[in-house]
Amino acid sequence: MDKLIGREREFDELKWAMESQRSELIVMYGRRRVGKTFLVRRFFNDTYSFHYVGAHKQSKEAQLQNFREALLQYGIKEKIPDNLGNWHDAFLCLEKHLEGCKEARKVVFFDEMPWMDTHGSEFLAELEYFWANWVQNRDDIVFIACGSATNWMKEKIEDNQGGLHNRITHHIYLRPFYLKECKAYLEEHGFEWDDYQILQCYMLFGGVPYYLSLLRPYLSLPENVDSLIFRRGGDLCNEFDELYNALFNKADRYINIVKLLATKRQGFMRAEIEKATGYSGGGLTKMLDNLERCDFITSYAQYGNKNKLTLYRLADFYTLFYLRYVDGNNSRDEQYWQHHFTDRSVESWEGFTFEEVCLHHLPQIKQGLGISGMATEASSWRFVPAQGDQRKGAQIDLVIKRADKIVHLIEMKFSERPFVITKEYEERLQQRKNLFMELTNLKRGAVHTFITPVGLKKGIHTTFVHSQLTAKDLFG
Repeated sequence: MDKLIGREREFDELKWAMESQRSELIVMYGRRRVGKTFLVRRFFNDTYSFHYVGAHKQSKEAQLQNFREALLQYGIKEKIPDNLGNWHDAFLCLEKHLEGCKEARKVVFFDEMPWMDTHGSEFLAELEYFWANWVQNRDDIVFIACGSATNWMKEKIEDNQGGLHNRITHHIYLRPFYLKECKAYLEEHGFEWDDYQILQCYMLFGGVPYYLSLLRPYLSLPENVDSLIFRRGGDLCNEFDELYNALFNKADRYINIVKLLATKRQGFMRAEIEKATGYSGGGLTKMLDNLERCDFITSYAQYGNKNKLTLYRLADFYTLFYLRYVDGNNSRDEQYWQHHFTDRSVESWEGFTFEEVCLHHLPQIKQGLGISGMATEASSWRFVPAQGDQRKGAQIDLVIKRADKIVHLIEMKFSERPFVITKEYEERLQQRKNLFMELTNLKRGAVHTFITPVGLKKGIHTTFVHSQLTAKDLFG
């Protein structure tokens, strides 16, 4: 099995659970393809007292039949019915099986648990009863509940008010890789790409381990993209529909939201989303929360706004790329990316996507600025002039306010060479800074910070820059 990259904190959490003197309920969640199952398999070396995987869009009867077959594979000694009629009987059989296991710590791994909870199955109620009536009276069970549908994991397990209320002993959220982990993964698998190429790879696939596992070191990055996405039968050519339909009921509504967010890189306020989609109220709130829990979108509070108006941005790199270059592409060119990755339009897309990479690396940005141990607030800022207001609109995608009253106005610019600040650009930034300070009643402390792949080109128009970071800082 592949070497485990990163995940040290999660590994320690599982180790702690195995060494405890009580039964443990571990909830593990994170977006699809992020490596939850791989982490569990790697830690336990595929050795469990019982392991069961839910089946996507299968009936209650099919799920129970699969459960019965799993019990047989683990050599249950008690006779079980030819057909399990309900989840109550299924959990009774599981109890009998675990009672016969000799391991000091009995590990039970339920993977893709949300798929087990089919309509009318009463799976959740029986799971609650199983825990409260049986597991709670023992001190040797380590139960891992894992699922990609993070909205279900949050609502049904973490916020459970029934038999699982206050029973969870470990919460493990598995995030996508940062650039540093992405680099370590690629190097471990024979890639000889430099930091700039890895940064471009991240802009296409993000830090999703499954996507990285599909890359081939003997192909260039454009060749890999064509092989996976644009070639007929490529491993990721149907990923978009599969991804959203596997996670969400009424997936078309979620897709409508992400397609809207893809149209404006600055993001949308909630009122703008309501107006454009027709969704509103609790339904829209739930969809936005679910998308954010699955790492598809990110929300940012507005700096200096008493109402804390929230800006929503599309944050999933694969989705950003798919909606820009794949959705509606009828060229049938199986070498599309090799033919177009140097196009002028791609430069614009890279500029926006690099901003998203930076927003994903706030801990590394703070470290690069030397303020890791300082209390900070990260937000965005946006000014939309009212009718009749002659001032131009303005936006700063990342503002970091420090406890020592320094406020970083961060510019994120993607360039293969040192980025050049012209006289006109300097004047525009200074005007925007003045407007920011005026509208936020900030008297002093606002400074300009640049993040670029290879730095700024020194000149007379860079003297106003307080601090700058490069890709080296993002790689940590």
